Amino acid sequence: MLKVLMFGWEFPPHISGGLGTACYGLTKGLSKIKNIEVIFVVPKYFGDEESKHVQLIGANQIPVKITQVAYELNYGKLMEWVEVGSKIIPYTSPEDYYQLKRESSNEKQLLLQTDSQGRIPFSGGYGTNLYNEINNYSLVAAQLSKIYDFDIIHAHDWLTYPAGIAAKQASGKPLVLHVHATDFDRSGGSVNPTVYAIEKEGMNRADAIITVSNLTRNTVIANYSISPKKVVTIHNAVEPIGLPIKQTNLKNGIDEKIVTFLGRITLQKGPEYFIEAANKVLQKMENVRFVMAGSGDMMHKMVERAARLGITDKFHFTGFLKGADVLKMFSKSDLYIMPSVSEPFGISPLEAMQSGVPVIISKQSGVSEILKHAIKIDFWDIDKMANAIYSILSYPALSNFIKQNGLAEANNLIWDKPAKKVYQVYKKTLRNVKA
Repeated sequence: MLKVLMFGWEFPPHISGGLGTACYGLTKGLSKIKNIEVIFVVPKYFGDEESKHVQLIGANQIPVKITQVAYELNYGKLMEWVEVGSKIIPYTSPEDYYQLKRESSNEKQLLLQTDSQGRIPFSGGYGTNLYNEINNYSLVAAQLSKIYDFDIIHAHDWLTYPAGIAAKQASGKPLVLHVHATDFDRSGGSVNPTVYAIEKEGMNRADAIITVSNLTRNTVIANYSISPKKVVTIHNAVEPIGLPIKQTNLKNGIDEKIVTFLGRITLQKGPEYFIEAANKVLQKMENVRFVMAGSGDMMHKMVERAARLGITDKFHFTGFLKGADVLKMFSKSDLYIMPSVSEPFGISPLEAMQSGVPVIISKQSGVSEILKHAIKIDFWDIDKMANAIYSILSYPALSNFIKQNGLAEANNLIWDKPAKKVYQVYKKTLRNVKA
């Protein structure tokens, strides 16, 4: 039995994007392999996670009772975690229980707050204390590596790389990193130096690296100076949803076409190109509406741009959608567009195709490497995007051809296949470490 200690940051239904969806799909795929067992750790366990197929643990559930764990990270200074307070006076502040001491040149100290049972609280999100939670997560990871029996460590995305490093250093077991995105994708090239340093440190310490596309693999090799021999591409997949919901039952009698953008409204996802293309289409067609489903730091800017273009009567913002609401949105859609500027993979086009919706995706996306029945355009080519939208909405034969072939293609891209490839990476990594 091969046992995996896996670190993630989110798990359905508590997700903010594709990371949690991918972790769910991969663990479900791995659960179908008989001789493998996965312990999946998240910062915060809520209790309503969809985790029947995997052993799910919340870092917020683990009492921190170790005396000392020390490890050095190149993105920071030597960090020493120390348990204090053996004589506790009732009703004193949480700071009296445990203290986190960070050794640095200026001898600054940070306090680690826990509850009366020694457990560290986590928000489970992406708030203002994110870096502190990442560090706290690595403390619990070191503790977990001494509690559970496992053969290999698997850490998803930069948020969990320090946890993976801590678990590796505490246990001596090999570390596999899963790169779902880099800060070059998220920032459009203006990387956050702290995030970059965490990513680089994780990649240097890892025994193997999985990237979700060749696009991401090239970024890892070129921008992080990682040996190509260490990096393997395993494309993401999609969870089967069964038969798509018929659109005619949910259109509520509206005889208008609906074009949907679904994703974070951030620079990386190219929302402004969607709006500009929508404006061009609306100059030719009247029976069409555009929907931007999502949230993000560019939301207000996009609302203002739609208002300046005078298309707000045909343009709608839904806010963030997940789970059943995503499928409901697809069931109402006649076309889905993902105009990402830099997309490491992109699971949502597969979900749209499964729902019987034709898709237009940018050539700058990892999913474009594997899809055959999707219209592919450069994200910046607004004219070509607008022409593609107009053609699919105007010619039913074209739309039906893309729908039918896209549905068959997406249904074949299920998580069982990448899960088997990940399993092979585990076995190869263990062989290399023993050699």
